[in-house]
Amino acid sequence: MNTLIAIEVAGHRLLARAHPQAPKTVAAFLKLLPYKQKFIHVRWSGEGVWVPLGDWSLGVDFENHTSHPSVGDILFYPGGYSETEIIMAYGPCSFSSKLGQLAGNHFLTVCEGQEHLPEIGRKVLWEGAQEVVFSAV
Repeated sequence: MNTLIAIEVAGHRLLARAHPQAPKTVAAFLKLLPYKQKFIHVRWSGEGVWVPLGDWSLGVDFENHTSHPSVGDILFYPGGYSETEIIMAYGPCSFSSKLGQLAGNHFLTVCEGQEHLPEIGRKVLWEGAQEVVFSAV
């Protein structure tokens, strides 16, 4: 799967590659593009930013879920124990909530612009919510 997604956030443009082990999540997400939201800093998980989505559903279940995204990994959590969300790791991250450890589908990996991730994370942490736009390349 060579699908690329552009991500515009905090004055940076990143490119992310679709993960081949999450085909249902990728296919459902592609239907949303362009997708505009806001990243806020994670509360429990370490160095990451997330999009809280409440009870919203993408219509997918767990595929290749993990609790330990690497830098640049983007996960989709379909909900259940906590609210639905998208999370992007910019440093050490262990995906969890106030209810405990969570696991999300690893559906995108930042492949260009990873060097900007720490700066993006710090900006979200210290300056608050930042608009993010996911779009097809």
